[in-house]
Amino acid sequence: MKNILLLGAGRVTKPLVDYLLNHPKFFLLIASRTLSKAEALIENHPNGKAVQINVQDDKALEELVSEADIVISLLPYTYHVKVAKLCLKHNVNLVTSSYVSKEMRQLNYEAIDKGLLFLNEVGLDPGIDHMSAMKIIDEVTQNDGSIKSFKSLCGGLPAPEANDNPFGYKFSWSPRGVLLASRNDAHYLMNGEEIKIEGKDLFENYWTTKVESIGELE
Repeated sequence: MKNILLLGAGRVTKPLVDYLLNHPKFFLLIASRTLSKAEALIENHPNGKAVQINVQDDKALEELVSEADIVISLLPYTYHVKVAKLCLKHNVNLVTSSYVSKEMRQLNYEAIDKGLLFLNEVGLDPGIDHMSAMKIIDEVTQNDGSIKSFKSLCGGLPAPEANDNPFGYKFSWSPRGVLLASRNDAHYLMNGEEIKIEGKDLFENYWTTKVESIGELE
């Protein structure tokens, strides 16, 4: 049986927890600052256990990581590199839902040398959007079709008639997280042209400034 350590018990965790608990070859340990949240997710399931931890407690965190086969970190992104370094120390695989930071990228070759999986960007965006895009594209090409255009819109993009704030965005998650993510540059293809938008200009380039209606995107 594989030991899985899940760090964090926030709102995004329940579907993952339900899946892992019902897999006969997994034992899930959920570590959270708020023990009651982790216990509510486990619901006395025999394949799971909840523990309380403060991730600032380096010794306690390292002990939990060292006993796992894989760590799933759903902590705030600022803690991922700390967890990753412990995973490297104890030869443990790692999954996170966050963008790859420069600090995380620097650990790539060490993880490869150790034969470890460090899988990042598997949340909603990025993550599910990438995977669903490739599923659609692969199905089309396998059936001798071709892709003329593919657009993926995700997150808090409002309908044009509801776009009534300077950001052109509706906060569907942490406002601080949105603003930090907006510091990343945008880089995509549009009609065969490579488009780059610096993070500082990101909120000046939302859809409704470019078109009068969604129909004109097609």
